[in-house]
Amino acid sequence: MADLENYRTWIQQLLSEYAKRRSTKGEVEIQTIFDVERDHYQLMYMGWENKQRVLGPVIHIDIKEGKVWIQWNGTEEQVADDLMELGVPREDIVLGFHPPHLRKFTEFAVS
Repeated sequence: MADLENYRTWIQQLLSEYAKRRSTKGEVEIQTIFDVERDHYQLMYMGWENKQRVLGPVIHIDIKEGKVWIQWNGTEEQVADDLMELGVPREDIVLGFHPPHLRKFTEFAVS
């Protein structure tokens, strides 16, 4: 249970730091969305750029069955490496954006 609380804290810390570092163009806002009850965490862009609507997740992380699932990473940030630096062991990180049959070729958990 201590790991779960740490994972929640570290994910929120990491996404908040990414949000501070990112620059935006036009009227695009960066939002962090934390659903701690259901363990869904996102960094999102929302707004307008050159009369075009910008809306969508940039990073999406879930915690499922005690593991940290990186569901989407639309940045150049090394999210898995940054999570490991905070203390999440490699075997508790799943690269959910890879197809299940290819995850066994990564250095991370399969599921």
